[in-house]
Amino acid sequence: MTTTLMSRSLCSLFAAGALAFSAATMASNPPPDPVDPGQPSGFERGPNPTLSLVEADRGPFSVRSNRVSGLVSGFGGGTIHYPTNTTGTMAAVVVIPGYISAESSIEWWGPKLASHGFVVMTIDTNTGFDQPPSRARQINSALDYLVDQNTERNGEVEGMIDTDRLGVIGWSMGGGGTLRVATEGRIKAAIPLAPWDTSSWQFRNVQAPTMIIACESDIVAPVGSHASPFYNRLPGDINKAFVELDGGNHYCGNGGASFGQYDTVLSRLGVSWMKRHLDNDTRYSQFLCGPNHESDREISEYRGNCPY
Repeated sequence: MTTTLMSRSLCSLFAAGALAFSAATMASNPPPDPVDPGQPSGFERGPNPTLSLVEADRGPFSVRSNRVSGLVSGFGGGTIHYPTNTTGTMAAVVVIPGYISAESSIEWWGPKLASHGFVVMTIDTNTGFDQPPSRARQINSALDYLVDQNTERNGEVEGMIDTDRLGVIGWSMGGGGTLRVATEGRIKAAIPLAPWDTSSWQFRNVQAPTMIIACESDIVAPVGSHASPFYNRLPGDINKAFVELDGGNHYCGNGGASFGQYDTVLSRLGVSWMKRHLDNDTRYSQFLCGPNHESDREISEYRGNCPY
């Protein structure tokens, strides 16, 4: 088709304007700065990671667990998991279940992360019917408990926790609670699993690096009305990722023998996300940035804003 000179001029002006607008937008909302893998953070722990290590059933550290009474204030008790054959302070993570579900539904994450050098508390909620706002408050109570245990004389984890490096994982309504806590500026990393909440609007205020794990065939928290719009609301100036597990139902992010189809993916990405953002360990960036995640038959969709 022949294009007139005037049409070409108009197209050129339009293109120039679009480029100028794009440049202004990038200037006001720049992408995350690239990391320098040659600069150690001082928090690295464990051997140089390999794919087999991050996908293994357990990491390099032995794990001990200690029960937390359900009579504690603010949440429903739980279990603290911590590594035994390493020294120094480490980041801490709270993991919370979903609606009418117990700690056992998410407990897989406790020894998994602890074996890679984190103090982890998997918790029960006050009642199974607690909604995301209540679960956010309970997450904060559990984080407070861990911080207090760090100074508890002769306690199991006395002196083990770096209270400036806290993370949260939550499933379903616990995922909604996790995103709410991530807006408060308290935590350094979040992983909502098949998150459910009534609104995505507030998640424009999330401050913590966040990886949302969605389940493609989820009919409880459908991806199109929960995980996907939640991710789309996350600000562009935080590190973020969206992972949809192929054919997964609402339990796809929980891991373990009962729902273990996706364990290697969850381990590879979950461990790497926490290592990168709680330990500032850029050795794990290779498992987050660079691979074509959708070439993995267990992943149906992946989004992210690498590099980080």
